[in-house]
Amino acid sequence: MDLSRASTREQLTMADSEKETKKLRSIPESVLKKRRTMRELRAARAKASVLTKKKNLEKRKEIFKRAETYVKEYRQAARDEIRLKRVAKANRNFYVPPEAKLLFVIRIRGINGVSPRVRKILQLLRLRQIHNGVFMKANKATLNMLRLVDPYVAYGYPSLKTVRDLIYKRGHGKVKGRRTALTENSIIENSLSRCNIICIEDLVHEIFTVGSNFKQANRYLWPFKLSSPRGGYRKKGTHFVEGGDHGNRAEHINKFVKQMI
Repeated sequence: MDLSRASTREQLTMADSEKETKKLRSIPESVLKKRRTMRELRAARAKASVLTKKKNLEKRKEIFKRAETYVKEYRQAARDEIRLKRVAKANRNFYVPPEAKLLFVIRIRGINGVSPRVRKILQLLRLRQIHNGVFMKANKATLNMLRLVDPYVAYGYPSLKTVRDLIYKRGHGKVKGRRTALTENSIIENSLSRCNIICIEDLVHEIFTVGSNFKQANRYLWPFKLSSPRGGYRKKGTHFVEGGDHGNRAEHINKFVKQMI
């Protein structure tokens, strides 16, 4: 009985294989080739997906380490400033903080009554519209330009929180000449990886510290489009020190920017 069953199974298997062979012969060669190509593509995609996940995991670890390093650096700088103030006070002296290296400039007036010279300077500063804002390096050349357009802008020295809020909440980058929201770190990496800037925290650090790649990072950032300040203006035609709005606000620019974000 067992031998007869085994022989029956062998016969059925042979019949199935013959049917399968006939079926394959009936399928056109082009279809078989397409199936083989699709299998190879699926295998290649699966392999690429695994490699991409591994690469992204390593990149996230690197970004996290960089963010930790920056936080330590900021905290150390704050501690050093407090320590120097205490030392100066203990010696009955005054602590004079170093001059600010970063400016944030906001255009607060429109085009009415603007002279050609002032209009050209505003274009050079990338302040083409009202409530546009840009970061600038504080040096003699930029300060001289700001004095010429003083009645049309408000500027000051932004804090770390202000820089971070601006880039996170209103930040857009220039990607192939287009204004693109900074929704992913990959957008920044694709444009600024040559400057060792691969994430938004790198961008914040480069801008706030006015690093060696500040020019490239600042040019990459599209001018910030801010809202009208909550509560309105006081007097646009009067300087800030006289109770107005325009001119150098120093550290008070942080409160002004907060009203416009």
